Amino acid sequence: MDTLEDTFTEFFERTEPKLRNALVASYGVEVGTEAACDALAYGWEHWDRVRVMENPTGYLFRVGQSKSRRFRPRPPLPTVRKSNPAPWVEPELPKALARLSDRQRVAVILVHSLGWTYAEVAELLGISIGTVESHLQRGLGRLRRSLGVTL
Repeated sequence: MDTLEDTFTEFFERTEPKLRNALVASYGVEVGTEAACDALAYGWEHWDRVRVMENPTGYLFRVGQSKSRRFRPRPPLPTVRKSNPAPWVEPELPKALARLSDRQRVAVILVHSLGWTYAEVAELLGISIGTVESHLQRGLGRLRRSLGVTL
């Protein structure tokens, strides 16, 4: 029989990268990383209760959102990892992303920057796939208008 520590370790290894990426997409590298650490620490402290939840990753995402409030200011974009060559980015993109709603920004960054599926974003945010699609469509539309992009 697995111990609580074993089950948390498995959960942590499977969940930490996604949770960290989602919080970094929401709040920037520094704040997002700290929020993910705080959320996972909370998950460990309350593992007996968290592990039986229907969506423990989504719950810890919400915990991370709450923990992030103590940090300011909130940068709109994550920093590109140093191991990757820095791609060209439209100079106005960070400002345009900052003007999106939180859910639109998270959906756009997770799907189009980090390659998440709609189902993964829906599970994390606790919303339907259709709602993720709506956030993406509205967010991308606002970005296009803000940046003067026509299709």
